[in-house]
Amino acid sequence: MSRLAELIAPSRLGRGFRWLLASSWVTNLGDGITLAAGPLLVAAQTRDPLAVAMAAFLQRLAWLLVGLYAGALADRVSRRAIVIATGLARAAILLALIAAILTRRVDTAVVLAALFLFGVNEAFGDTASATLLPMLVGGGDLGVANARALTGVIVWNQMAGPPVGAALFAAGMAFPFAGEAVCVLAGVLLITRVRLPPRPAGAGRRRVRREIGEGWRWLWGHPAVRTLAITIFAFNVTFGAAWSVLVLYARERLGMTTVGFGLITTAMAVGGLAGTACYGWLERHVRLGDIMRAGLVIETLTHLALALTRWAWLALIVFTIFGAHAFIWGTTSTSVRQRAVPAGFQGRVASVYLTGSIGGIVIGSALGGLVASAWGVTAPFWLAFAGSAVMLAVIWRSLPRIAHAQAAGRPAGGPAGATGPVSEPAPPPASA
Repeated sequence: MSRLAELIAPSRLGRGFRWLLASSWVTNLGDGITLAAGPLLVAAQTRDPLAVAMAAFLQRLAWLLVGLYAGALADRVSRRAIVIATGLARAAILLALIAAILTRRVDTAVVLAALFLFGVNEAFGDTASATLLPMLVGGGDLGVANARALTGVIVWNQMAGPPVGAALFAAGMAFPFAGEAVCVLAGVLLITRVRLPPRPAGAGRRRVRREIGEGWRWLWGHPAVRTLAITIFAFNVTFGAAWSVLVLYARERLGMTTVGFGLITTAMAVGGLAGTACYGWLERHVRLGDIMRAGLVIETLTHLALALTRWAWLALIVFTIFGAHAFIWGTTSTSVRQRAVPAGFQGRVASVYLTGSIGGIVIGSALGGLVASAWGVTAPFWLAFAGSAVMLAVIWRSLPRIAHAQAAGRPAGGPAGATGPVSEPAPPPASA
């Protein structure tokens, strides 16, 4: 057992990281359960396509409304306290939803309201959670640590959670939400065991709008971080355009059944698991700039391959490769950002990235729907290929500089929390 623990979370990363990873993995299992149960609950209340679409839109809308404020809050108060509070709030929302189901008072409005509240809660919780890992792990180990965290997303959120959620929903409509509540509370209990190092002294409490503005100015004044943020936003627009019609593409272009469509998620998860498993080796033997270049080439060619193929088996191979890229890119871009951003700005810069990531997908989804309506289900993939190719050509020479960006005052490979107060200088795949 000790050897397995050492393999999953090496002791050099610290005990705090192990507790954080355990909390993340348990919580991801709960999220995976409702990843399947949430849409099933919506579909059980209504067959209206607009109402079904609103379920996903409302969760993303919450991010766009409060994401930047969530980042400012994470830089103001105890980040661990935010994660604990949002976990307890999520459990309370789940209990209210369970009560509505058991008393047969659940309807479309109740479900959509719950999903919107989940989105608000996630904006605060996920933004604060994203700042904890670089407080515990040194800069040289951030790649491995983020890969382990993303492994939990793949295994528990995407592979194990959805089948469990679907099975529980079949047994009883309230069961999957009770299961998630148990996972969320277990995650809260585990996060209480994490002991964080003291944070650098801030410059005093200021208005939230001003603090958000400082975060934006820091990001925009750091060329490498600014370019990375723009890259993630742009590639999420193209990703969102293509993936917005994925279910129609799978049925009409590839001839896939419902079960076959489910294999797409499985294929990407398998690829992602392989990608995160080999990430430590990649980081030791391949320059980060080359990893980023190769990843964006793969993403660009993925859109082209899907636009051209009519064979389901070939598309599944493409999705598997894309899954590996998505999680390798996600690990690399997150690690690069965490190394470059000073501790006092982690929350605000992370919120900019998350807001931009989700905003890009929202814009891309709307664009993809319009293009598909006019020119067919393969048109968004052609659009995504062209847009990705142009963006890749623009940033190609900048990628090595992005990959090795460091914050002022932070030595390469030093502890992530080692910076003192920072003065301002004169931000999924890219979809991660």
